[in-house]
Amino acid sequence: MLKIVKIGGNIVDNSTRLSTFLRDFAALEGPKILVHGGGKIATEMSAAMGIETEMIAGRRVTDSETLRVVTMVYNGVNKQIVSELQNLKCDAIGLCGADGKLMISQKRPPVHVGERLVDYGFVGDPVGVNVELINKLIDIGLTLVVAPITMDENGGLLNTNADTVASSLAVALAVCRDSGVKQLLKNKGRDGVELVYCFENQGVMMDMNDPSSVIPTIDRAKFEELKTQGIVDRGMIPKVENALRAAEKGVSSVVICAAENLSQPRYGGTEIYSSPRNRYS
Repeated sequence: MLKIVKIGGNIVDNSTRLSTFLRDFAALEGPKILVHGGGKIATEMSAAMGIETEMIAGRRVTDSETLRVVTMVYNGVNKQIVSELQNLKCDAIGLCGADGKLMISQKRPPVHVGERLVDYGFVGDPVGVNVELINKLIDIGLTLVVAPITMDENGGLLNTNADTVASSLAVALAVCRDSGVKQLLKNKGRDGVELVYCFENQGVMMDMNDPSSVIPTIDRAKFEELKTQGIVDRGMIPKVENALRAAEKGVSSVVICAAENLSQPRYGGTEIYSSPRNRYS
């Protein structure tokens, strides 16, 4: 099974935790893709440069100066991760959405968040994934490390939520019918795509102060209930939304878990289901 793992910014900006995670990631068998964030580092860099950071509904508003910062930060983090994976004997290649047109996005139009009309600026929503390129890179034994910068049809760079990038990659590879990636996986007995969101918490929790309060399963109805109750809010909203989208569009397994549990069976986190009657075995 092809594994697509997304690692969050609170792990990326901690060198000790990141190194531990990368060791576990490198040890995963079979083809794999790593998508990383770096938002916390970007926020710190912006503050150092006197650029205000604005987050709305868990998503970063990106003006031209912020775009320059996130492009610099995310691609710097990307090369750091690639270097560490190479040292762990995991042959990796660092990419963003502009490389080989890996991921094409469209600029997000202004949207209503509550009663407020929000223009997120240079933020992209993915509309296309270069599955053929992914096939070729996996076929020669490379592990993709993907930074969350994409491009539009005219070559303009766009800041894109890393959870969305991971979900879009997983969906594109899960739904492709005749791609070499899918045939490659079938030939090696690893058909299907698994999406794992790793971050600093044990999973989606009822109480952020209680590590034992992990919610074991979430489907669309449960998600709406948790949002209404305020249990899932801020940055967790887009994370769960992207996880649900992947599950609903054919990704075989979707899990939200702690980074340190990547090497554990079933990852010990929250499993995301497309519906209560369509759950993983």
